[in-house]
Amino acid sequence: MPEPVRPNAERRPTERMMLEEPIAAGAACPVETIAQAYLDTSHGDADIALRCAITDALSDLLEAERRARENSRLISRGYVRSAAER
Repeated sequence: MPEPVRPNAERRPTERMMLEEPIAAGAACPVETIAQAYLDTSHGDADIALRCAITDALSDLLEAERRARENSRLISRGYVRSAAER
């Protein structure tokens, strides 16, 4: 006999429920869309999907940090040039 459905406030999704419940087309939440894309790419393997998402996030973070250092270096160089021209 299936478990009775409880109100949403009390219902906690399990990993199995999250994998089995398809995300509605046109879902407004980009997190759900991204999560579904990783699950689709990993053929439903949540472990691989999570590892891919973390790898991509870390890659993006490292790239953002690299760009910030580069911008900081260019700004510092600009201040030095400006002071030397005076």
